[in-house]
Amino acid sequence: MANDTINITLKVWRQGGKYKGELVTYELNDISTHMSFLEMFDVLNEQLIQEKEDPIAFAHDCREGICGTCNMVINGRPHGPEKGTTTCQLHMRSFNDGDTIYVEPFRAKAFPVIKDLVVDRSSFDRIIQAGGYISVNTGQAQDGNAIPIEKDIATQAMDAATCIGCGACVAACPNAAAMLFTSAKISHLALMPQGKVEHTRRVQSMVNQMDEEGFGKCSNIGACEVECPKEISITNIARMNRAYLGSVIGSEKTV
Repeated sequence: MANDTINITLKVWRQGGKYKGELVTYELNDISTHMSFLEMFDVLNEQLIQEKEDPIAFAHDCREGICGTCNMVINGRPHGPEKGTTTCQLHMRSFNDGDTIYVEPFRAKAFPVIKDLVVDRSSFDRIIQAGGYISVNTGQAQDGNAIPIEKDIATQAMDAATCIGCGACVAACPNAAAMLFTSAKISHLALMPQGKVEHTRRVQSMVNQMDEEGFGKCSNIGACEVECPKEISITNIARMNRAYLGSVIGSEKTV
């Protein structure tokens, strides 16, 4: 066997059709270490199709680490073992010859499994629809530099805006909380002048929708920050909690 290929055993969650919800074992030989994790699944599915078997359903789109679609739990970790890396950007060189790799879907009440490794994350969409936008009349589009913004504030807003809504924070949290996602979406608007006008209504609407979707409560474990592929800071959660409390009691200082 060449140095750049490995043999692995996959234990993949299958749910739907003839599978009622179980780990199914697959053996793969001579897998290139230069392959991405999803490319490895493409190879497996080609083999299954040739064998007249139902291919494994898994979600993917851009395969560039920016769409947040590739939601897999790999050996117990959302997106796998590499820090700050989505599943699609994870490569087989992160594994060793002879490894057994467990692959499961993100698990949360608010993320019901559709089939195999595909989950319904439309709950995130509904949280955004509840207030993750700016609707005030701002007139004609202004020049990007027309409103002076402190560099530190702009950096914090941009850091929060890098959230791709993949749901790894929910999968990592023992309570299946969506606080990191929701707080990132609230923060990146609230920190900018254009977003402050609707901030009070936004934070209440989005937090209330998050609770309605059935996500758990945050208990400051911190696993969400560790597993987030974009390394979103839990500082955003503190900012959201402060803003929500301020909006309820009428405090002016909410950001």
